[in-house]
Amino acid sequence: MTATTHAPDETANVSVALDHLLVQAAIGPARRFAPDGSTARWALSLLRHPRQTATRLVELGVESGRIVAGASPLAPDKRDRRFADAAWSDNPVLHRLLQLYLASGRTVEQLVANSDLSDRDRQRVKFLLENVVEAASPSNVPLVNPESAKTVVDTAGLSLLRGGSQLVKDLASAPRIPEMVDTSSFEVGENIAASEGAVVLRTEVFELIQYAPTTKEVNEIPLLIVPPTINKFYAIDLAPGRSLVEYAVGQGRTTFVMSWRNPDARHAEWDFDTYVRAILDALDAVEEVSGSTASMLGGICSGGILATITAAYLAGIGRQDRLAGLLLAVTVIDNADAGTLSALMDADLAQKAKAKSARAGYLDGRALAEVFAWLRPSDLVWNYWVNNYLLGKRPPAFDILFWNADTTRMAAGLHADFVDLAMENKLTKPGALTVLGQPIDLGAITVDAYIVAGIADHITPWQNCYRTTQLLGGKSRFVLSTSGHIAALVNPPGNPRSSFHTNDDQGPDAKAWLRDATLHEGTWWADVSAWLDERSGGRKRAPKKLGSTRLQPLAEAPGTYVFDH
Repeated sequence: MTATTHAPDETANVSVALDHLLVQAAIGPARRFAPDGSTARWALSLLRHPRQTATRLVELGVESGRIVAGASPLAPDKRDRRFADAAWSDNPVLHRLLQLYLASGRTVEQLVANSDLSDRDRQRVKFLLENVVEAASPSNVPLVNPESAKTVVDTAGLSLLRGGSQLVKDLASAPRIPEMVDTSSFEVGENIAASEGAVVLRTEVFELIQYAPTTKEVNEIPLLIVPPTINKFYAIDLAPGRSLVEYAVGQGRTTFVMSWRNPDARHAEWDFDTYVRAILDALDAVEEVSGSTASMLGGICSGGILATITAAYLAGIGRQDRLAGLLLAVTVIDNADAGTLSALMDADLAQKAKAKSARAGYLDGRALAEVFAWLRPSDLVWNYWVNNYLLGKRPPAFDILFWNADTTRMAAGLHADFVDLAMENKLTKPGALTVLGQPIDLGAITVDAYIVAGIADHITPWQNCYRTTQLLGGKSRFVLSTSGHIAALVNPPGNPRSSFHTNDDQGPDAKAWLRDATLHEGTWWADVSAWLDERSGGRKRAPKKLGSTRLQPLAEAPGTYVFDH
């Protein structure tokens, strides 16, 4: 979730599909990291090629001799922050320890790369061993880490005492990973999720928030945004100046956002039918409040999947006229070849995952947060391990990570539907999915669509997001933004590192699309605003009051459901 720009394929090996994450979250951490059949096949591969295996081990032994003699040139990547302290190169003992670690990691990588495994088995083994190598880093060891040793001396040991206390606290409850953010600096409704507005509709499933206009005139056609069903809606309404909602309202858009209820065991049966019906109810309210017969429908991540299904449902019943267009942000519809966790998935695991959430009535969002973290252990686990436990420091205050820590549950019915959708890749097959009694065909969606993805997204790979252009029946505009899953959304004007790619020639090959794409400086927010202007009708006087005669404001934004835990 950093704001850095990566090469197009740099994150390919750590990319996953959201729906695959839902399986891994349900089955728990032990199953993900335990050796399995793939590990056994790797061991057999080493035995089948003893000469090759022996060569690698001899090379490690020779390199170890050079290291002990002080003649090895091995050095960490200059971008590796774990070994930035000068002591790793200046202290002869630490320098040799670091080199031995690098040499061992390189050997493990070579033994996996040279094995005669299938791509699936190789991905599984690589995932397991990369986590083991990350965990074995000398930078993770108290006192061995030079910064840790210095801090112990400077604080007379209090740093390790504070860190040990925090470790015990984190291990006592899910998600059992280091705390990533200092939450004390944020308060929902005050300095985060603070855009002015009101709840104009509340149902058992969601609250509908209408945001107050900040311009004298607004577009005739309103915008309804469907947020993810995991975490809270305010990823698009972070701190002032970093809020997509604030920006949209400032462009004269009558903006509505759904805020999902945090389900519990009582809501176990909520499924695709429940959530699509909720979006239809929200559209009814948006039309009543705005006076418009059509709305612009937007969706983010899992909310984008639901928005797409809703659009196809309306097309199927002959009511696509209710939509002026479709916006999809960091949304994967085609799950084929979605990265590492695709290799870790199988039908048996999927059934076990559904059965486990069915017993509880829901999937706990904290389990999903754990899966996210272990997909990028260097950044999201061991980085905070050092900061929190070895140095005894508090993590930084960062609005995106605050949102990320504010997890929600997912109803068991919805969880099962998402898992089945992914395993069978149903949305790529017309009629394979039926919602509210209507077969779903994405090709029937003929309204224009705007699709945005993040080039460094490790949750919804941009290449999979791109394939949506090949599934919809209307004209699509695909935009590839900088950054990862959420940072790609939080992309306000003025960020000098922001850029995005566009290419009107949208053939089936994502790599070819990017190769010939045009790079634009700045944020895609301005690009989507221009796209919306062309499809949102004329301008009219902004309403003086929120809601309608029947739908009176029930509470100030951000509503009440956002506070459910």
